[in-house]
Amino acid sequence: MSKEQLTSYPKEKIHILFLENISDKAVQYFKNNGYENVTKLNGALSEEELIKAVKDVHLLGIRSKTQITAKVLESAKKLQAIGCFCIGTNQVNLKAATKMGVSVFNAPYSNTRSVAELVIGLAIMLIRRIPDKNKAAHEGIWNKVATGSYEMRGKTLGLVGYGSIGTQVSIIAESLGLKVLFYDTETKLPLGNAHPCKSLKDLVGKSDIVSLHVPETAQTKNLINKSILKHFKKGSILINYARGEVVDLDALAHSLKEGHLSGAAIDVFPWEPEKNGDRFTTPLQGLSNVILTPHIGGSTEEAQENIGEDVGVKLYQYLEKGVTNGSHTVPAISLPPVDGAHRILHIHNNVPGVLSAINTELASHHINILGQYLKTNDEIGYVVLDVDKKLSAQAAELLRNVKETIKVRMLY
Repeated sequence: MSKEQLTSYPKEKIHILFLENISDKAVQYFKNNGYENVTKLNGALSEEELIKAVKDVHLLGIRSKTQITAKVLESAKKLQAIGCFCIGTNQVNLKAATKMGVSVFNAPYSNTRSVAELVIGLAIMLIRRIPDKNKAAHEGIWNKVATGSYEMRGKTLGLVGYGSIGTQVSIIAESLGLKVLFYDTETKLPLGNAHPCKSLKDLVGKSDIVSLHVPETAQTKNLINKSILKHFKKGSILINYARGEVVDLDALAHSLKEGHLSGAAIDVFPWEPEKNGDRFTTPLQGLSNVILTPHIGGSTEEAQENIGEDVGVKLYQYLEKGVTNGSHTVPAISLPPVDGAHRILHIHNNVPGVLSAINTELASHHINILGQYLKTNDEIGYVVLDVDKKLSAQAAELLRNVKETIKVRMLY
């Protein structure tokens, strides 16, 4: 396969839109590979603005603020893929994206170190009651006391969720002399000397510091609520750098005011402003020994560059080669280019008989299939076909007329 451009669609006609100040690493990656039609915007867009903006877009890059609804997807007739330049994908209507054959990628591991380091730093600040002393010093009050300040060494850190971030926090914590407990709904192999707990109540009752590392799902909504907060060890600390819906903030504020919890660090909220400078309120504002940050757990220069490269490469590999590894909507397929053939991508509803219909249609027109691969999920099927170059245009047109077809793309 030639090292020249693989995609049959002229690169100057590919429209790429990056929102929310995505790292220039991603922008430069596409430009270095011949894609000049790249637009980068600093902020998020509303649904109405998005509907207008994505009309002719082939690749869309977003972070956590932009909401990709079914209406937005319906207006994006040319959209091939969405890159979520962050850990989560809950800002995208994945069901609608799947139905329309739009591949959705993210970067689940690229900022894990940034979050893990900050969680440890916050734990140290809170257990020493630095927020209170910092506030007093700024107000001109000298408050040199040891009361309520403790060392991390020998304390117990409880991790709710033991995935990529939780395990990194665990390793760093042990190096500082903490005992580590964790609770996860799935069985996980402990790293180092970490110990699993059988229940959430068991974990919070034994932990001096509780840090949350779970996704936002129906099961985790208000996971930390009035009821579970009563089981927290008195004087303990809560850190939430996971998802905003996981903690009932009113219940947490009450627990802090009552003195049951001695401190908290919160980075994510049920409602967050769309852009910098917007007004923001939470029941935790003004409370003692509470650190509030504006969803910056993974916001380091290193993390943003890593995410830009990770998601940028995934989008490029899909656009140029049809590779869907890491996609949350289109089944994962990764095949090398085949010399002497043109490649066609076919996405269809996952119902019996589609592959047979594809093969029958091509065979009836004497189109030889040099290579073929099919993979399905519950909703859709993804077929990669390598066919004779001379007949590829005809093959693509025939495939568009196969029943249950969602999307057909001539790759190269």
